[in-house]
Amino acid sequence: TGSGKTTTLYAALGRIDRATRNVMTIEDPVEYHLDGISQMQVNPKRDVTFATGLRSLLRQDPDVILVGEIRDPETAQLAIQASLTGHFVLATLHTNDAPSAIPRLLDIGVEPYLVTSSLLGVLAQRLMRRLCSTCNGAGTHNGSSCDTCMGTGYKGRLAVHELMLMNDELRRLTAQRADGVTLYEAAVDSGFEPMKVDAMAKVAMGLTDEAEVFRVLH
Repeated sequence: TGSGKTTTLYAALGRIDRATRNVMTIEDPVEYHLDGISQMQVNPKRDVTFATGLRSLLRQDPDVILVGEIRDPETAQLAIQASLTGHFVLATLHTNDAPSAIPRLLDIGVEPYLVTSSLLGVLAQRLMRRLCSTCNGAGTHNGSSCDTCMGTGYKGRLAVHELMLMNDELRRLTAQRADGVTLYEAAVDSGFEPMKVDAMAKVAMGLTDEAEVFRVLH
């Protein structure tokens, strides 16, 4: 969906010692080929879905599994069962913010006790346009339209993030099937910093501007 999830997931895999750990992925599609990693692509014509692909991966004794997207109950259940049996699992979901990932998993059909016993944390992100380094966002340079950014004031993109780490209070609320607002408030009370904090920090650094923050986060 253009939020940079694949780039972030691949960056995370890049921090794993692939010489000593068996890393496997199931993706739709495989966007980049990574050295030292076994990558499988979803192919419905051959009955390779996220769920069937994940079942196949689990028979190959992986240490780390990347699931490109959790879209259905079967894939969610398999990913969680994999984590409960000693595998480190990375996956993506579509939600508005990090705390909303918990209600999303419950809505898919995952039981609360499985979420509380498997989920370590949730990273949410969005992409913003980066200010042009030539014209500093003005759109003009030396009295004429900036050639670098074609007069837009922006060139390239950057990600803004929020990271929610699970704790006892969030697990308690998950067990009670608390809604996203309640989980969000509890996360903030425990030190969670919403994405806007990271966005405004990047405004202060001159990487983007408040208009872009408003466009993306409101």
